[in-house]
Amino acid sequence: MSSVVEHPAGGYKKLFETVEELSSPVTAHVTGRIPTWLRGSLLRCGPGLFEVGAEPFYHLFDGQALLHKFDFKEGHVTYHRRFVRTDAYVRAMTEKRIVITEFGTYAYPDPCKNIFSRFFSYFKGVEVTDNALVNVYPVGEDYYACTETNFITRINPDTLETIKQVDLCKYVSVNGATAHPHVENDGTVYNIGNCFGKNFSLAYNIIRIPPLQADKEDPMNKAEVLVQFPCSDRFKPSYVHSFGLTPNYIVFVETPVKINLLKFLSSWSLWGANYMDCFESNETMGVWLHVAEKKKGRLLNIKYRTSAFNLFHHINTYEDNGFLIVDLCTWKGFEFVYNYLYLANLRANWDEVKRQAEKAPQPEARRYVLPLNIDKADTGKNLVTLPYTTATATLRSDETIWLEPEVIFSGPRHAFEFPQINYKKYGGRPYTYTYGLGLNHFVPDRLCKLNVKTKETWVWQEPDSYPSEPIFVSHPDALEEDDGVVLSIVISPGTGPKPAYLLILNAKDMSEVARAEVEVNIPVTFHGLFKRA
Repeated sequence: MSSVVEHPAGGYKKLFETVEELSSPVTAHVTGRIPTWLRGSLLRCGPGLFEVGAEPFYHLFDGQALLHKFDFKEGHVTYHRRFVRTDAYVRAMTEKRIVITEFGTYAYPDPCKNIFSRFFSYFKGVEVTDNALVNVYPVGEDYYACTETNFITRINPDTLETIKQVDLCKYVSVNGATAHPHVENDGTVYNIGNCFGKNFSLAYNIIRIPPLQADKEDPMNKAEVLVQFPCSDRFKPSYVHSFGLTPNYIVFVETPVKINLLKFLSSWSLWGANYMDCFESNETMGVWLHVAEKKKGRLLNIKYRTSAFNLFHHINTYEDNGFLIVDLCTWKGFEFVYNYLYLANLRANWDEVKRQAEKAPQPEARRYVLPLNIDKADTGKNLVTLPYTTATATLRSDETIWLEPEVIFSGPRHAFEFPQINYKKYGGRPYTYTYGLGLNHFVPDRLCKLNVKTKETWVWQEPDSYPSEPIFVSHPDALEEDDGVVLSIVISPGTGPKPAYLLILNAKDMSEVARAEVEVNIPVTFHGLFKRA
């Protein structure tokens, strides 16, 4: 009988334990000193309910959405959380079973229905989840929790109450949208989603939601499709998690992780099928990078190609002297699909996770450089002339531009993921620093700061402690890019009487400034933002 290998981060399972919401905010115990200028709220989304009655959710992306808030005021900190009242959550609580199929968990028919009702229920169409557990972002004066479907949920950022569900399909032509929109300083929101293009072929639409205008009309009513990117495969769109945006350009990276649309549409008539079963990898296509002019909404007729990789997150994209610099957190090969989509199964055996992690190519943070001005006379030459990068772009005889990256971070068994920058001042512009989460065999166990120019790194780490995505908050009077603090929720189930705390680090050297401890466990959170008071 084989023994089970425990994950090297032994207490990680506390990240995936069901918790109760709080009836009112609780006061956190502060050690250290909270900066007096830090006033506002840290809002985070993640799963908080991992079973309904006797029915378990099987995947990390399936637990029902829990909205978290840490409030900062005059050196004091409070913590609050509430479940988002999505249709998926409300119906599950009402019927005491999983009602809507999630990413890795199939919703079985109501056992109270007779066999004929169950049979015909398979053919009523796809019931898409609105489980808004991934991120929260502003539109105008409103805030929305979201996942990656066409449904987003408006919430009250002060009370955490759920206000209403919003279907993006009623405003723009998309079948879903990413949980990583770009929000410009004037409040304009850009996002990308799959859609049906001409002749029923698949495409990707960039949608634009304007800022709140003087007429106070809901900006959603003025949403529009700005530009459409073509799809490399008519019936198999690539999975899209994020995209790049600069003042003048939009960059879409089309990867080999594909959603088999025919399988997706037919899977709902198969017993036990779910979203995850519809993913596949087509590494022979490599990666296609598409660029469009942001202001004109016009595609550039330049074919950028590179070898296969997969990604969740863009770090940053910016323009420099006729080039686009695209910094990404990349994963190699089908292991990305296997490890993140399959072995993020909450019931996974960690000896299998460890075995797959050991043999998988290591993830890297990479820089790609895309030339914007092409001369056919330069065929066969490297077009990159920037002095500070080793990335290359070679014009081939078939008029494609082959890209080779510069690796800006690579660590044995550790991924630099969930990247954050000083977005308000440096998003879409030349920058120096990014902050990320260090994943040890796919479990977060450290916080990292990376200088993308020198490749110097700074690390915060404590034994048996599992941090969340770091959120950078700039000092209001900052003169330097990294003048501010980094916020992260840390779970520490085995190190003391208080199982979780909000960690505040000096963004310059990643040294601890303060921590605000709470007496309740906090499960894993994915993404969020800091809302200034």
